[in-house]
Amino acid sequence: MANENLHSGNAQPAGHAKGPFVWLDLDQKELDDAYDQTVYAPNQPLLALRRKVANESMLKRLGPPERRAYGSSEIEKLDIYKTKGANAPVLVFIHGGAWRNGTSKDFAFPAEMVVNAGADYVVPDFVQVQDADGSLMPMIQQVRSAVAWVYKNAASFGADPEHIYIAGHSSGAHLSGCTLITDWQKAFGLPPNIIKGGLLISGMYDLKPVRLSKRSLYDKFTEEIEQSLSSQRHLDKLNAPITVAYGTQETPEFQRQSRDFAAAVKAANKPVELIVGEGFNHFEMQETLGNPYGIGGRAALAMMHLSVS
Repeated sequence: MANENLHSGNAQPAGHAKGPFVWLDLDQKELDDAYDQTVYAPNQPLLALRRKVANESMLKRLGPPERRAYGSSEIEKLDIYKTKGANAPVLVFIHGGAWRNGTSKDFAFPAEMVVNAGADYVVPDFVQVQDADGSLMPMIQQVRSAVAWVYKNAASFGADPEHIYIAGHSSGAHLSGCTLITDWQKAFGLPPNIIKGGLLISGMYDLKPVRLSKRSLYDKFTEEIEQSLSSQRHLDKLNAPITVAYGTQETPEFQRQSRDFAAAVKAANKPVELIVGEGFNHFEMQETLGNPYGIGGRAALAMMHLSVS
């Protein structure tokens, strides 16, 4: 691939003396910055505060979730926000946080939109990479187990196991992409298409450039991990239509990853829609998931064939 214009059209951080190319047209500093969201989103602390307030406000209106265990370890629990109707579809949300931050309670805010539209909203907790000896494998294993648990136990909380959808943001979109290529029959003895649709917001779908970045300081990437957890390399296993979204003020690599992944899915003759959020940075894209008229919220409801009245 030619290096020219690979990352054009982005708001760039302060300049520096250009070093040797490490990945495409990026030197080491530029690649490190391209996998560090705070470099391109200086308003992150303000958005984190808004998310905290939105979580607290939503819980006052909706009440606390039902907390259930999906595995044997202490972290393997999930929050269920139930809608009023029976046999409801389920949106499983996989949170981000660079694989090392965040809990289910930090991402309660979309629940009100989802349950008001007639679906259940489920957010699992899972191990963080620093607590898994730097490996992403226990994390994806737990996320997959959580989705399998939802399928097996949907009826116990009034949901329809035949209408399970997944959404994720940032590293959660990476994990969601890996979940969408799961061999459910081999791993859990379940049908191959237990997930009916996926919404991937601001994610990563090939780990090679991530492995070359400063994230390798806390992620112990191996050839096996890079290969098995790069969903773009396993599109033959994709059994559900997906929507890929990103913002134009995100880092150049997060934009490129989304564009390239959507193009690869399309080239594989699998159903995909690419949505571009003009003027949105990484954390602003996350915020839209709680708004039925926002980029993320609208896409989530459309995926489930729902709307708010």
